[in-house]
Amino acid sequence: MRIDLATAPGSQERPNEDWVSASAPASGGGVLVALDGVTPPAGDDGCVHGVPWFTARLGGRLTELSGSRRDMPLDRILAEAVRATAEAHHDTCDLSHVRTPQATVVVVRWDEAYVEHLVLSDSVLLLQAPGGEVTAVLDDRLDRVPREVLRSVAATDALRNAEGGFFTAAADPVVAARAVTGRTPRGRVRAVAALTDGASRWTDTFGEGDWAECLAVLRKEGAEGLIDRVRAVECDPARPPARYKRHDDASAVYAEL
Repeated sequence: MRIDLATAPGSQERPNEDWVSASAPASGGGVLVALDGVTPPAGDDGCVHGVPWFTARLGGRLTELSGSRRDMPLDRILAEAVRATAEAHHDTCDLSHVRTPQATVVVVRWDEAYVEHLVLSDSVLLLQAPGGEVTAVLDDRLDRVPREVLRSVAATDALRNAEGGFFTAAADPVVAARAVTGRTPRGRVRAVAALTDGASRWTDTFGEGDWAECLAVLRKEGAEGLIDRVRAVECDPARPPARYKRHDDASAVYAEL
């Protein structure tokens, strides 16, 4: 088994709001977790801690439960991790605020029989078959929202964790039911990768290669190599900036099973 991961902030002036982890217990199998903390617009979000605090606690809980509670499906694990994280700051923060700290989620867990996955919001999971074919598992609800709507803070807030909008892991455990989940026989998966949108933009924003080529970069150059390629494209003055930010926090986790 080979596992490689890397994360880089979008700006040296701001803390990295992504969070990634990998676990390969001695009992066998493994777990990958990738979170992309949602940067709130300027103004109050009801929380005294901030997004990096939130992603670290949610990610840590997801990693621990995914490895220790193999009897629990990943959507239940996400619900429990959200509940526990909310409990850790409900006495000090307004968790009903629409912009309370929140994050996109990718979790992958495997044993000798199956590879399980969960994706919530716009981070990306890649599954590679033994023959080399690559499948992208996506939650595309945010992509269905017109870009002009997302330019409005009020309009975006109205769609955040709401019917007809998009969903992220925040303070309400019921959001776990909105995640894209599934499982694949272990023998049909050779490699997996989880990418926050700061790393996946190499393919889905800049079109530098398809998902199979993206996974090939991860295999040959590692997670740091993919992020370096993203930064090179972002710094090219001939290229238009990516949506929302020229540079975003970027994280990737790659595992060969």
